[in-house]
Amino acid sequence: MNAVRDPYPQLEVDLGKLKENLTALRERCQDSFVEIFGVVKGVNAWEPVVRVFDDMGFPYLATSRVDQLKQMRDMGVRTPLLLIRIPMLSELSDVVALADASLQSDLTVIRATNEEAKRQGKRHKVMLMIDLGDLREGFWSAEELVDAAVEIEHDMPSLELIGVGVNLSCYGSIKPDKRNMQGLVSLSLDVERAIGRKLQWVSGGATTSMQMVLNGTMPYRVNNLRVGEMMLLGHEYTFNPGFTQDGVFTLRAEVVECRDKPSFPVGQLALDAFGREGHYEDRGIRRRAIIALGRVDYGDCCDLKPRLPGVEVLGQSSDHTILDVEAVKDSIHVGDILEFDVNYASLVFLTGSAGVHLTVKKDEPV
Repeated sequence: MNAVRDPYPQLEVDLGKLKENLTALRERCQDSFVEIFGVVKGVNAWEPVVRVFDDMGFPYLATSRVDQLKQMRDMGVRTPLLLIRIPMLSELSDVVALADASLQSDLTVIRATNEEAKRQGKRHKVMLMIDLGDLREGFWSAEELVDAAVEIEHDMPSLELIGVGVNLSCYGSIKPDKRNMQGLVSLSLDVERAIGRKLQWVSGGATTSMQMVLNGTMPYRVNNLRVGEMMLLGHEYTFNPGFTQDGVFTLRAEVVECRDKPSFPVGQLALDAFGREGHYEDRGIRRRAIIALGRVDYGDCCDLKPRLPGVEVLGQSSDHTILDVEAVKDSIHVGDILEFDVNYASLVFLTGSAGVHLTVKKDEPV
């Protein structure tokens, strides 16, 4: 009889490292008078991670999906909840019932939110989003932004305008800089003059804006960021602050085949399983390993970083990932477990995949 083995593929979180990152980043932001809203969409509101965030005392925990708001309500999360994807008209009943606040950018939806909040006997908080060039959500016209703010302030008693915010880098890959942040501040002042009071929050974006806070170039009036990636991973694609812990998450996958094969496919080339034209380099016969993990589990294989030196990710199908292990061929056999670092994109897939077993590092409390 085979011995009982841990289930794979497996994603493990080190809650100790996670807490260190959250604490360090929050303290440094507070030194610059910036508060963080903790974003947990990157782990699909995975409960052990959410509980660490909940214990930090953030002003809000945020996610982009209504079902994750419900998950957190069912967990008994104490921190107020924020929906950071602009809501659909069809989900407003749940948005108002589950979220304390939401990001908004369309007057039709805002008016409907007010009516739904009135129906539920609640006062729902709203942050108006401004588009400063990334071309995702947000008011493009300053006049429309101010008019919406005035209407909320004076004609929508079931809503409370708590601030204005911007999103950058997510679609148009526009970098946060002094120019667009000063533009955000200027528009926030326009809104404040129009409504006759100071806004609670001027939200300067997400993880990609963190570098400006840490290097002291963020305008003083910007007092909030909505951060997920750097809190979870300790870094982002182009910036590592140097004081955070890497390796918060470890992906483990089992080798299901390992043998010598040609490095260039044999036969007439067509499209791969995803309708793409493959590109291959003929390097002769090489030792190749296959792990039981594929695109449906983590997204793009380029997002996986093998921890064992000499292992190279070659490609993927829906359920398999192909590795070149020529440099370590005597060290890898069927049944072996290989470890990988993951990025934010793959983390979203992995924590949402029913085929990936989620686990907490054994010396950490659940």
